[in-house]
Amino acid sequence: MTSGLFARDRHGDADAEPGLVDFAVNVRGGPPPFVAEALTSRIGDLAAYPSGDDEQRAVKTIAVAHGRTSDEVLLLSGAAEGFELLPRLRSRHAALVQPSFTEPEIALRAAGIPITDVVFTDPWELDPDAVPDDADLVVVGNPTNPTSVLHPAAAIERLRRPGRFVVVDEAFADITIDPATGRPEPESVAHRSHPDLIVIRSVTKTFGLAGLRAGYLLAAPEVIARLTVGRRPWPLGTLALTALTACVGPTGREYAHGEARRLAADRAEMVAMLSSAGLEVCGQPRASFLLIRVPQALRVKQRLRDRGFAVRSAANFVGLDDDHIRLAVRDIATTRTLVDTITAIREEIASCPQPSPR
Repeated sequence: MTSGLFARDRHGDADAEPGLVDFAVNVRGGPPPFVAEALTSRIGDLAAYPSGDDEQRAVKTIAVAHGRTSDEVLLLSGAAEGFELLPRLRSRHAALVQPSFTEPEIALRAAGIPITDVVFTDPWELDPDAVPDDADLVVVGNPTNPTSVLHPAAAIERLRRPGRFVVVDEAFADITIDPATGRPEPESVAHRSHPDLIVIRSVTKTFGLAGLRAGYLLAAPEVIARLTVGRRPWPLGTLALTALTACVGPTGREYAHGEARRLAADRAEMVAMLSSAGLEVCGQPRASFLLIRVPQALRVKQRLRDRGFAVRSAANFVGLDDDHIRLAVRDIATTRTLVDTITAIREEIASCPQPSPR
C-alpha cells in the first residue's frame, strides 16, 4: 500500500481524494474573479486555433513584468514542460539541489543524462561550493518544494560557472515576500538577464489554475532557440495564453503580492499552532507549504485520511524520509482542526504502539 508513496512521479494530487480536507496540494483555492472572467470571455473563441496576437500579448506582458525583452520569453504548457525541454541542452552532467521537485530528475534520467544529487540537510542552506565543478547543468528550486526554503539570490548567482547552465525553478516565487520590508519576490532572479541562467515559472499555483497548465521560461534568446528545436505547433491553447496575460499583468501581480501577505500571516499562525502542539516544523518556511517531521508519519497520514484529511508524504523526495509530511498552508480555522486531529492521533499511536516485526 505504501510503495507508491516512494515513487518519484507521485505528487500531492494523488492524496487529495474527493471529500477530504486538502492539505496535500500546494495550490491556492480557485482562480480569482478577474482571471475567471478573462477565461470565460474567451470560451466563444475555442473553435479557432490559438492566435499569434494572443501569444504575443502574453509574451509582451511577461517581458514587461520582469524587465526582459520578448525574445527572452518562452511560453510553457505548465512549468513541467520547461523541465522536459532541458535535455535539449545536451548536458553531460547534471546536478540537482536536493530535496526538490522530482520532475527535473524524471526528465533528465529519461534522457540518459548522468545526475549527481547534491543533498543538503535541515535547514537546507544552499552551499554553491558543494556542487561538482564539472556539472554543466544545475537545477535548484527557489523557493524549494517541499522544504519551503527560500535561497538568497546571491547564493543562486554563485552557482554560475563558465560552461554551466543554472536552472531556477521559481514556480512559487510570486507568493514570496520579505518579512522585514514587505518587498515581494525578494530573492527572485527572473529579472536577471544572464546567458547561462534559465528561470522557470508557473501561474497555476498562486492563481488556482493547476488544471489549465500555464507557465513560462526566461532565458537568453540563443538558449530558447536550443530548447525549442522541433517543438510542436500551438503548444499552448487560447485559455492558457489568456490566463498568462491576466495573471502576470498589473492586476495579476497586485493580486499575487496581496496573496503573499495573507499567506505569510496564515503561515505564521500555522507554524505557531504546530509548534505549540509539539510538532516539529522544519527549516524556515517561506512558500505556500511547510514541512513537518512526525515519527511514524505514514501511520499518521493514513489515520488522517480515515478522519477526512489529505496530507502529502515527503517520502519520495531525495534527502527526506517517511517521517516527513508536507502541509499546504490553509486558513487558521482549518489548520486548527488539522492540528487537533494530529494531536489526537499521536496520542492514540503512543498508547498503542506498532508491534515489532518478528
